[in-house]
Amino acid sequence: MSTKIIILLIGVLLTLTAILAGKKGNSGKGLISSKLGIPMGIIGILMMIYGSYSSELVNYNSQIEQVSIGKKLKITGPVNVVKVVSPIDKDSVDCRILTMGVYPESHEKDIWVIIRPTDDRYYPQSDHTNTSYKRDGEWQVVTRFGGDKGEVYDLIIYEADVTASSFFSSTIAKWKEADDYPGLKLEEMPAGAKEVERLKIYTRKNCRGVF
Repeated sequence: MSTKIIILLIGVLLTLTAILAGKKGNSGKGLISSKLGIPMGIIGILMMIYGSYSSELVNYNSQIEQVSIGKKLKITGPVNVVKVVSPIDKDSVDCRILTMGVYPESHEKDIWVIIRPTDDRYYPQSDHTNTSYKRDGEWQVVTRFGGDKGEVYDLIIYEADVTASSFFSSTIAKWKEADDYPGLKLEEMPAGAKEVERLKIYTRKNCRGVF
C-alpha cells in the first residue's frame, strides 16, 4: 500500500471520528470536545483531498487520456523491423506523450519503451497493460518525462522475451508500491531485452514534479 493511499485512509478515519464526536451522548455532551473535533475534521478532509488527488484513484484516467503526440515519421513500404513512428529523433515533446510505432507481422516479443534522462538511469514506461499495446502491426505506450525544460532524453526501444518483460513489469510494480522511482542501472537491465532503436528527445516544458 502506497504512502498516498495510507494518507487517504487516515483522512477518512479522522473525518469519521470528527463526525461521530459531534453526536451527543446521554449526558448531552459530545463524545469529544468541539475544540478537538473541528480541527480533526479539517485535517481529515485535507488529507482525503491530498491522498485522493495525488494517488492513482484519481490520476489513473487522466494519465491515460491527457497525452500529446509528437511529430510523426512517414513509413513507406513493408515493415521489416520494430520502428518508432512518433516522436521522431530530436523532437521536442510535452511531459506526457504517446510513443507509437510499427512492427513486422511475424513479431512476437513484447515491445518496451525505456527513457534514459541525464541521471544515466533507465526507466521502463508503461500504462495499465505494463507493456506496449500491440495490434495490427502498430504499437503504442504512454511515456512520461519528469525533467527540466530542454532536458535531453534517450528514448530507447527494446524487444523483450518473457523473462525480461516480467522483470520490467515487477520492477514497475515495486516502484509504484513504494512510490519511489529510482531507475535501473545499465548493469541491472535484463539480458533478455534487446535494444532495437534509440532516439534523442527534448522536453519543451518544465516537467519536474508533474507526476
